[in-house]
Amino acid sequence: MFDTMVITKAATAVCATLLVFLLGNWAATIIYVPRNADAPQAFVIDTGVDEADDDEPVEELTFEEAFEVADAGAGASVWSQCRACHALEDGRNGVGPHLYGIVDREIESVDGFNYSGALGQAGDVWTPEILSAFLESPSGVTPGTSMNFRGLSSVEDRANLIAYMESES
Repeated sequence: MFDTMVITKAATAVCATLLVFLLGNWAATIIYVPRNADAPQAFVIDTGVDEADDDEPVEELTFEEAFEVADAGAGASVWSQCRACHALEDGRNGVGPHLYGIVDREIESVDGFNYSGALGQAGDVWTPEILSAFLESPSGVTPGTSMNFRGLSSVEDRANLIAYMESES
């Protein structure tokens, strides 16, 4: 069934197809790339932003600074990520324990919830600082935790969420 002529025809078809794609790429480059693509700008539009301002590093807030100016209203929108597994009503556990009164509450202290045992590594009580570190990376602070959450990278979001949970308690 496969003789040398069939193999030669198949190899020729593959090479011809590659040649068509190569020629198509060459033609598209000639048609769509302008000849003066590397030329300097003809004019500059002033946007009011100095280029020197862009080079300065932006100071990132520490958690303590962010928590001082935290907005509980903004934390309500961040709470929507937590709502799937947690509740803010006292005694109502979901997939995770209820978070009513979480700030300054002892870790693993909710009655009737079966903890994974990994949270004891975080500390004794849920201070805002420990909560922030845990919310940034739950598995980083407590390896082996059963909480499957990627974390909140924004320090402002963490501070707003903690302020919201504290205000709702």
